[in-house]
Amino acid sequence: MSPLIEITDPGVFNPQAIIIDVRAGADAHQRYLAGHLHNAIFAMLDADLASKPADPAFGGRHPLPSLEGFAATLSKWGVTPDSHVIVYDDKAAAMGGARLWWMLRAIGHKNVQVLNGGLRAAINEGIELSTDDYQPKSAATYPVPSEYKGTADIDEVGAAAKSDGRIVIDVRENARYLGQIEPLDLIAGRIPGARNLFYAKNLGEDGKYLSPGKLVGLYRDTIGNIKPEDVIVHCGSGVTACHTLLGMASAGITEPKLYVGSWSEWSRRDLPIATEDK
Repeated sequence: MSPLIEITDPGVFNPQAIIIDVRAGADAHQRYLAGHLHNAIFAMLDADLASKPADPAFGGRHPLPSLEGFAATLSKWGVTPDSHVIVYDDKAAAMGGARLWWMLRAIGHKNVQVLNGGLRAAINEGIELSTDDYQPKSAATYPVPSEYKGTADIDEVGAAAKSDGRIVIDVRENARYLGQIEPLDLIAGRIPGARNLFYAKNLGEDGKYLSPGKLVGLYRDTIGNIKPEDVIVHCGSGVTACHTLLGMASAGITEPKLYVGSWSEWSRRDLPIATEDK
């Protein structure tokens, strides 16, 4: 199954599919109520796809929810292990859609896809939106997974960034990577040895992912001959990194890891920091 699904695919409107609309920000619910796909469940990044960090220095700004908590959320949404789940957001999957896709894949849920282009794609196709506050029917308890697979911790990231046989990719915009600006975290800069590939390069002018062939070229320019399982992707807090992991999966590159804590953790741990071209 392709990790991406087009709004024109009849499967999007299969009544058996569970559609989840992920939003972020203080006005997330208001934006959802202003227009969403019919029968789309409202999900909020901070409340449903992350736990509240006691200290961002240990886990970053968006640590993963507990496995028990995530299973309970899936049950509330009516998701079972066999459900076909379609996720999207209003940021071309960059804020929440890709994060939820990655989380579901990380617990072994195979039947999940992301709407290519997100809400914008639906609007561009003239799809009628709903303003209802859709309430799903809960399902039998989703089995609590044993782990989130495919994560790298801070020690593994530090070692990988120094290794010739591994690579750490920072998907933040170049100015943040160079330490010229830092709008969200306490210190500007990057993990020494990490390479930059801004996540927005995954997309074409239409807000959709590039073709798999173009994505392969994009990633190979950065990864070279490094094996996918030796690649670690991070961002500011483990959210937009999933956008690139989704693009990689679309291109057939399926084993890279996510550094969930990302820069928001690394920058708070009194570890080496690089800036500009140093």
